[in-house]
Amino acid sequence: MQKGLAQPMIVWKLPAEDIDTLSALAKLAAKILVTVLIGGFLGATLVRLAPGFGMDEEELDVRLSDRSIQALRETRASEPNLFVFYFRYLNRLVHGDLGTSRTLQRPVLQLIAERLPETLKSVALGLALGWSAGFLLAVAIVMSRAWLLDLVGSLLVGVLLCLPAAVLALLFVLAQAPARLLLGLVVFPKIFRYSRNLVARSSALPHVLTARAKGLGNMRVLIWHILPTAAPQILALLGVTVSVAFTAAIPMEALCDIPGIGQLAWKAALGRDVALLVNLTMVVTLVTLVANSASDLMGRTFRTSEA
Repeated sequence: MQKGLAQPMIVWKLPAEDIDTLSALAKLAAKILVTVLIGGFLGATLVRLAPGFGMDEEELDVRLSDRSIQALRETRASEPNLFVFYFRYLNRLVHGDLGTSRTLQRPVLQLIAERLPETLKSVALGLALGWSAGFLLAVAIVMSRAWLLDLVGSLLVGVLLCLPAAVLALLFVLAQAPARLLLGLVVFPKIFRYSRNLVARSSALPHVLTARAKGLGNMRVLIWHILPTAAPQILALLGVTVSVAFTAAIPMEALCDIPGIGQLAWKAALGRDVALLVNLTMVVTLVTLVANSASDLMGRTFRTSEA
């Protein structure tokens, strides 16, 4: 019998650029994971060291007997220390279990799955309103060079920057205004100030001045010469505003009674619910890091394509 010819082995190799990209993404993912875990550990530490930890408002219930109060205290005393708690938490996390909320008596994963969509809806609406108003107003001021409009916009932004998100939330509650619009007001001043300075600096570049001297209209100058130059910085600003809106959603939801992550965090803080607070801290940290990293990667990709 004749043996068949040996088939040549096909070795598929990734290009060097793709290998570098995958390596950079792996390092970024590892950095995000480590930062999220550190954030959760610090959150648990702060709760454990906070005044009043180990006390429960249920002890103030006059209907409870001394035996019931002692049983509550024994239950809390049986909880492991911080390092044992975090080790057990990581062990459960590997198996997809985020623990159980002590105050709400429900699985943490279920609570987050129910509340997170409401928060994301509020953040998305706030970003859409804030970017629409802030960026368009900044572009209109720079391109039209209207000093009066610039003065009015600067005064409005100054007032909004002086008001914390919690104060704005209280004003919305008193005025019975739609609470989800609050995040737009929180994001608007930051977008306006940065975008105005960015567009003004880009419009003063030599190639933009040359385009104006050749008689190009404002719209063509904006689309073809200003925005491409400012795109990396605008993408970076997008990542920052996502974290700002997500952070501002916590007091907004707590004060305006919106069933989101913010309201859940407030209840967890009142009840010293370590398991719930650790997971919420990690969620907020993860969203912030992913938003900033994504905007940074998009900015680098845009600069590379332009080069």
